[in-house]
Amino acid sequence: MSLQCDHLPAPAKLNLFLHVTGRRPDGYHLLESVFFMIDLADDVGLRPRTDGKIEREGDIIGDVDKDLCVRAARLLQAHTGCTSGVDINVTKRIPAGAGMGGGSSDAATTLIGLNRLWSLGLSLAELMRLGESLGADVPFFIYGQTSFVQGIGEIHTPIDIPASAWSVVMPKEPTPTGKIFSSEHLTRNTKSLKIANLSALLASEWPELPGRNDLQPVVVMQNQGVQDALDFLGAGARMTGSGSAVFAHAATLEEARKKLQMLPDDASGFAVSTLDRHPLYHWVER
Repeated sequence: MSLQCDHLPAPAKLNLFLHVTGRRPDGYHLLESVFFMIDLADDVGLRPRTDGKIEREGDIIGDVDKDLCVRAARLLQAHTGCTSGVDINVTKRIPAGAGMGGGSSDAATTLIGLNRLWSLGLSLAELMRLGESLGADVPFFIYGQTSFVQGIGEIHTPIDIPASAWSVVMPKEPTPTGKIFSSEHLTRNTKSLKIANLSALLASEWPELPGRNDLQPVVVMQNQGVQDALDFLGAGARMTGSGSAVFAHAATLEEARKKLQMLPDDASGFAVSTLDRHPLYHWVER
């Protein structure tokens, strides 16, 4: 095993749908969704240090002490007693505030990479528990495969979806997640899905997108750019996560690219393909 992990992928995700089915007494919302990864990815570099320090390099958004990769490394040190350190370098390709899980994926890749780099030997279950304390989406990326996700994001059941291409549009302005979940207009009682029914629906060549994104109506009231992106992509377009990115199915990757050629200058676009599994799937003991 190399003592360096210079270029580790941290893929983005899309939500096929996102239902809010309730709210716990502690205020956390109960969700149901199908999460799947796409081939748009950040690049995480990990270089070992012998002095125990955690140093962050590359693209940094905000306070370094709040950076999820730094927090992930410190969490592993505290949990295992490991005295090794690391230089962390992240090259961002996933836009911030998109609902595509960029920061969470970076943290998951950091946990997976350091588990190997530091020879810690933590299991999938242990890494997922640590990831949950960093953010609701982190366990999914550690789990590493397309999933029916329930609870507050901690319950994962593997599910298959047809391989496909997607056009993804990111409006200029992101949407603050806190404002969405606290909105009085948010639907919080969507009926729960049965996974057997969902699996049957998704077994076709490519089905119509099931369900809906319960957050989308709230977001479009606050962010005109999201509505513009939905209009641009047309019928079948949907917001992912809490936004602001919007996606639509395409028959081929070339079709996805062609759709984005007419994209207005105030938005960015990506033509992407589905990933069945995380590129580091086999790095985790299962």
